[in-house]
Amino acid sequence: MTANRRFRNVIRIGPVQVGTSYDGQGREKHTAACTAPRCGFSSDYDSRAAAELAARTHRCPVR
Repeated sequence: MTANRRFRNVIRIGPVQVGTSYDGQGREKHTAACTAPRCGFSSDYDSRAAAELAARTHRCPVR
């Protein structure tokens, strides 16, 4: 099942985009996702600071 989310407050840190959305229960979630080809990194966080930290420290395994 895919999640159709409307992201707001989207920023880009290197190849990673960080955005804020609401989950199915109405709670605010922050997502960090790498846009590099064949990387596949994506994760949800409860705080914006955690998502931005993950974006800053992410290293793509694919070169």
